[in-house]
Amino acid sequence: MLLHKSKLSAYTVYLIFAALFNLSFSTIVTVNLVYQVEVAKLNPLQLVLVGTTLEVVAFLFQVPTGVLADVYSRRLAVIVGISIFGLGFIIEGSFPRFEVIVAAQVLFGIGITLVDGAEQAWIAGEVEEERIGHVFMRSTQVGLLGTLVGAGVSVALASIRLNLPLVIGGGMGLLIAIFLLLFMPESRFRPAFEQERPTWRDMGTTFLNGVRLVRSSGLLVTILLIALLYGLYSEGVDRLSTPHLLNDFMLPALGQFKPVVWFGIISALSTLLTMIASEAVRRRIDTNRQSSLIRIQLLVNVVGIASLLLFALAGNFFLALVALLTFKVYRSVNEPLYTTWLTQNSDAKVRATVISMRGQVDAIGQIAGGPPVGYVGTVISLRAALVTSSLMLSPVLLLFAYAARKVRKRVEAVDSVEEIDTRNLSMTQGKTVMRMTPEEFHIDQGGVH
Repeated sequence: MLLHKSKLSAYTVYLIFAALFNLSFSTIVTVNLVYQVEVAKLNPLQLVLVGTTLEVVAFLFQVPTGVLADVYSRRLAVIVGISIFGLGFIIEGSFPRFEVIVAAQVLFGIGITLVDGAEQAWIAGEVEEERIGHVFMRSTQVGLLGTLVGAGVSVALASIRLNLPLVIGGGMGLLIAIFLLLFMPESRFRPAFEQERPTWRDMGTTFLNGVRLVRSSGLLVTILLIALLYGLYSEGVDRLSTPHLLNDFMLPALGQFKPVVWFGIISALSTLLTMIASEAVRRRIDTNRQSSLIRIQLLVNVVGIASLLLFALAGNFFLALVALLTFKVYRSVNEPLYTTWLTQNSDAKVRATVISMRGQVDAIGQIAGGPPVGYVGTVISLRAALVTSSLMLSPVLLLFAYAARKVRKRVEAVDSVEEIDTRNLSMTQGKTVMRMTPEEFHIDQGGVH
């Protein structure tokens, strides 16, 4: 493992990382689908295959990379992952061919799975447990600033040439990796090889411990079922929202600017709105209380389902725009809440593994849910496909309601035990006093005086 004593705190490095990574990622994804359609000339089937390739890679590598992070180094996993991520998009932007884009998505998938889980587990291990919720919410906010700037950078670069956002954004990823190599601390994590040389058996044991933790916790099972539903609905939305805007609506003219500018405007507006919403949630919600976390997630998921349905059925562009912006805010606000909830229910020793299991479950959902939604979009309409996605998401409301009831019963059980213990203690103390003889009582009284 690469060792470095940083002068920056883990919290500061994490916020800088969140801002820079979101700057890089936003620069890329704001126009990525437009690049694949306009420059690489991918047809709808190829677009779906690109997405499916990414999810298959995520499925295969999510847990192994999480285990590697728990056994070797979470810091190193993040640094290597960001480097591979950057390289993948530099290649995609340089060679606009289907097979090259598929290969680039393989690199992107490996890189992002190295980061996913390791990033959250690293910061959770470096700060106090009670600060985790605050850290995740604050990182979301600074990340949104990066996203906002990235959207503007992306549109400006795309106006020159559509491949530039991918190449420049990928280059930013490599620079981020260098920054982390120089400044990212890892002071509280002790890798397995400092105790004994890690083997595949060690990593298998770590993985099995994570599985046992999930199986022993009904709440964790529920949390991962929610991740499955998030995966089922999301692939269709991610791949078909842009074609829906382009094909089912007439984008209003913006003077001499190209239509791609609308996607920058949408990204910027959703970022600003998310910053406002996430700050309101951060100030009002106690993220250390599971009951509060579950209630707010239930509420925001109701908003998310309704806004996605409205986006699918809207008859004019501006109504669809409002619905899409609301949906994007829902996803951005919901993510740190869900991550905090998952983290709080994961044992520290296998936290990266459990978080990676979430990513793998999400990938399974996207692999299973993407093709059917794409088929609906092909044979019926894009609107029907997006309605189908909203219906796929709706069962999460039942799971959140179940989780809320489970946590409430647990709290009531703890309160009952504490009440019984208090009552027993009082009775025991009373009986002790009652067993005192008159002589003992007078001696005690004499001692007091």
